[in-house]
Amino acid sequence: MNSFLPPIDDKTFTYEHLFDSPSNELLIQDFTVKNPAGKNLARFLKELAPHNETSNADRTYLVKDKVSGEIAGYFALRTGLFALNSGNGRIFTVPSVELSNFAVNDSYRKSHPDIRKVGATIFNKFVMPLVKHIQMLTGVQALYIYALPEDRLIDHYGTFGFSRLSKEDEQFVYDRVKPAYDANCIFMYQIL
Repeated sequence: MNSFLPPIDDKTFTYEHLFDSPSNELLIQDFTVKNPAGKNLARFLKELAPHNETSNADRTYLVKDKVSGEIAGYFALRTGLFALNSGNGRIFTVPSVELSNFAVNDSYRKSHPDIRKVGATIFNKFVMPLVKHIQMLTGVQALYIYALPEDRLIDHYGTFGFSRLSKEDEQFVYDRVKPAYDANCIFMYQIL
């Protein structure tokens, strides 16, 4: 494990930075996403994550099975902010961490049907502790994500503590900081 990562303990999984092991380049080639709408999440990991690493656009972390070494899922983080209208004509920004990519490996799920709630485990045991560590180092106030526009997925992120803004406030965010590659996605956030 990279010495810069805070130690996180889980009985089934461990995590590491994308470039921590030379075998990761091969392992990511077997990563699949079940939902066809999420195909770009697999593409990101295989094709774009290495470039984003070297350009410092974001950091990608692989969550691996402690026994088999298979990739169970991954997540990518970057710093960011979003702007809100205070209601009195003033705008304020919320320094944040963006969960820029997050996916569970469907190949892993198929070969380990007995392991349940892989996504929830990754989020609660790895994403949130790492975000809290970042918060201690940089002073961020929120975590946000641009979720695929599917009701089931929006509801699922709600179980992780994410909320949506009002339509008006959501549009206010989109007009100021929404990346073009997330054009159809839904902004969701949680205060840390």
